Amino acid sequence: MLVRTEFLLDHVARRWRLWVALLWLAAATFMLFERLGGIRWFALGDTDDNLRMMQVRALIEGQDWFDLRQYRLNPPFGADIHWSRLVDLPIAGIKLALAPMLGGPMAERVAVTLAPMLPMAIAMVAVALVARRLIGPLAYPLAIAMLLCGQSTRLMWAPLRIDHHGWQLAALSLAMAALADPRRARGGVLLGLTTALSLSIGLEMLIYCAAAGAIVVLMWLRDPDEGRRLAAYGASLAGGSALGYLLFASQANRAPVCDALSPVWLSAVSAAGALCLLLALTGPRSALMRAGMAALGGLAIAAALAWMWPHCLGKLEGVSPEAQEMWLDRVREARPIYTHDLKVVLAVLIMPLIGLVGYALALWKNRSDPARLVAWAALGLLGLLSVLLLFWQTRAGPAAQLLSVPGVTALGWTLIGWFQRQEKMLVRVLGTVAVFTLVSGVGIQLASLLIPDREEQSPRRQAIGKANRTCPTLPALRPVGLQPRGYVLTFVDLGPRLITVTHHDAVAGPYHRNDDDIVDVMKAFRGTPEAAHAIIERRGIDYVLICPDMSESTVYQVKAPDGFYMQLVRGNVPEWLSPVPLPSYSPYRMWRVVRPGR
Repeated sequence: MLVRTEFLLDHVARRWRLWVALLWLAAATFMLFERLGGIRWFALGDTDDNLRMMQVRALIEGQDWFDLRQYRLNPPFGADIHWSRLVDLPIAGIKLALAPMLGGPMAERVAVTLAPMLPMAIAMVAVALVARRLIGPLAYPLAIAMLLCGQSTRLMWAPLRIDHHGWQLAALSLAMAALADPRRARGGVLLGLTTALSLSIGLEMLIYCAAAGAIVVLMWLRDPDEGRRLAAYGASLAGGSALGYLLFASQANRAPVCDALSPVWLSAVSAAGALCLLLALTGPRSALMRAGMAALGGLAIAAALAWMWPHCLGKLEGVSPEAQEMWLDRVREARPIYTHDLKVVLAVLIMPLIGLVGYALALWKNRSDPARLVAWAALGLLGLLSVLLLFWQTRAGPAAQLLSVPGVTALGWTLIGWFQRQEKMLVRVLGTVAVFTLVSGVGIQLASLLIPDREEQSPRRQAIGKANRTCPTLPALRPVGLQPRGYVLTFVDLGPRLITVTHHDAVAGPYHRNDDDIVDVMKAFRGTPEAAHAIIERRGIDYVLICPDMSESTVYQVKAPDGFYMQLVRGNVPEWLSPVPLPSYSPYRMWRVVRPGR
């Protein structure tokens, strides 16, 4: 029996790539069956997922590779979207490959099922590498289990979640593996390329990318032999970013915009890469001299960025004050973690906090091993940064949970090892289960379900929840889609879903470059019927569509209790709107704009 156990453990240690693939397949299968109903009903739940699908369709239908405008929003001018085509490729590739056999609609369902789980495989490989390098050859299954316990992170790879965040998390996981790579040049190349990949997708991980680069510089300041990592990082960062810009930057991103890899950030990244390469090749042996050169170079790049692109020194979104007040300030994920209820705080924050404890333990255990100590310090700094960012914006949650995985794995591995050395089998089994439940945060999250939430149980919150679940569904939108095609004034958060599953066009989606369109929607529903009519006529809108009680509608109810939206809800419909008959079960109310001669 002992021989068999040792053989199995040796097989798991040596054939780790096979076992990672099997673990990914098991996780993907579970997630597939978990989302089977949503896949059947094409339930792309997030606005970004719906718009990503429209972007893929437009590409397949012949829209220019570098034209990222969505012409079904704000027709005929279109909505300027700051994304890149990079994430479109796996979705489009799967659809094109399967459409001849399955037909377009079924091929799309398969594509939106499989594509999000591909970056999860990359992340599993990356955390397995980190665990094997820093903890032990057999620690990687525990690391993957901890990764899957991070609910905020795992949901970014779930079927139907086709937006770009899953790929950015995969790039961040590779950055962790690069920082932990004992082969310096290879680690530097990997970090530079993954940073370039992440920036080519979007700037959401810009802070982490900058922090990882700063950590490489700090490693070089401590040890000049890290120059190989720094040089490889600088060269691959500059070259990879230039290539990403040439291949994936849209026509709009060729202008000096602040929210994407544009000339603004390409110049900064290229200069930073060149500086890293120069420092590595010419840096003196004196730590003080190296620090002075790095500081001067960094200050020069920052000064040049501020001088050349001063408009990018503020918020990268660059929205108008009206859009900031009426829309962006009210986005829940843009609020600090402490503004949410206790259940959300525990679900998002507990794993990153436990991860910090694990990082502290790992630093203590490896205090006499300089190479591992530096690697643990690098990962721990990123983990600490992610926790701090949660107190700025809750949207840092998925990255924070991902960055906590090495820490929670180290803590769990240490505690499980202690229990496994005990004589009694019952102690070993129950202790291992208890450690996993507590260290992963699952136990605390389950316990949080017992916390009563009076607000969620209120009739008002239940009505909002029901509307949010019902309004975007295919059965609810099918009667709307049966009406003659037209230009629809509807909620900002409903626009992307409307254009994805019906033939109608919409005014806006929640995309900051189109803040004028967002403000028009908000002003129309919050203003007087006369003001709404003026906006409708100026834009040539054909229909008005509302779904009472959706989350966005609560803003109109609170901020404008006598505004156009609330007048429609109360049945005070102006004479220039004619009701569109919808089935009795429909959650929607729809009107056609009446014009002379129509």
